[in-house]
Amino acid sequence: MAQQGTAGTTGVTGVAGIGPRAAVLPAREVPLGGLRSMNVQRALPQRALPTVGAWCFLDRFGPQHTTMRVEPHPHMGLQTVTWPLLGEVRHRDSLGSDVLLRAGQFNLMTAGAGISHSEYSLGDGAVELDVLQLWIALPEHSRWDARGFERHETLPTVTLPASVGNDAEATVIMGSLAGVASPATIHSPLVGAQIRIAAGSRVRIPLDPAWEFALVLLEGDLEALDMGVSDAVIAEEATSTVSADGSTVRPGRNDLLYLGTDRDHIELASHSGALMFLLGGEPFEDELVMWWNFVGRSHEEIVQARDEWEARSARFGTVDGHGDKRVPAPPMPTVRLTPRSRRI
Repeated sequence: MAQQGTAGTTGVTGVAGIGPRAAVLPAREVPLGGLRSMNVQRALPQRALPTVGAWCFLDRFGPQHTTMRVEPHPHMGLQTVTWPLLGEVRHRDSLGSDVLLRAGQFNLMTAGAGISHSEYSLGDGAVELDVLQLWIALPEHSRWDARGFERHETLPTVTLPASVGNDAEATVIMGSLAGVASPATIHSPLVGAQIRIAAGSRVRIPLDPAWEFALVLLEGDLEALDMGVSDAVIAEEATSTVSADGSTVRPGRNDLLYLGTDRDHIELASHSGALMFLLGGEPFEDELVMWWNFVGRSHEEIVQARDEWEARSARFGTVDGHGDKRVPAPPMPTVRLTPRSRRI
């Protein structure tokens, strides 16, 4: 799924010494360009938090009854992770990939210096869809050369023992969690995992203290316990609640709960059951300039990528089966694109 329309610039500066946090940041509704029937809930990037590890983007599309028609569009400097919760998506790209993706499977596309792809729902009519798309910023050592496509139909799971109620199950999509590693290719130390907690259960999720983490509630209710901070932050528009001392946080649906670093675990509980997505990784040191579908390091890189897409350069290739259909790049902003510093 494309990032249709400009999302401004994003980057990260001064990541050293983050420490534990309890910041609840609400997703915002974003229309996908000219596709008027399609809206997403965008949990990342946030104005105060551009990245979590190398993760720089998280959209949830759905649940909606709609027709998805995302025509060929470009990417550079990132990996896209497409994780359906409901429905089927057809992916085609300029490497010649043409696959059908269902819930429980995921696509990983590595853009490198440039790639293009399209995503369609099946059939001509509206269908039920609920899809997560995430982006991972590529580090300097691989952002120009790495390019590829992977489809993973079988993913490892790990049982997370409950102190109350039933054990939880985590599906490890990217990276590693609790000693279990995904087969997907990564270029930075990180994790992306879907975790399901049973009703009435309390579970401890192991974390790497050197990494930063965040979670997004997808379904049900969730309570983060024993947070151990007194400076909890909650945006006014969030649907979450937080205790006066910041020790207990209840994120709302699609809210992003940022946990910071220096935690070796987090205690989670649910009354009715919960489905959540955990993302984390080694803090990403590079400053990023992120605009439209591009993740770069400077204004000039973004301008060049946009110009080459508009010129139909061989850099991004072509996607078979679409003829001349493609998503045009929006106009560049009238100001210079610069990295955005985190404020949490």
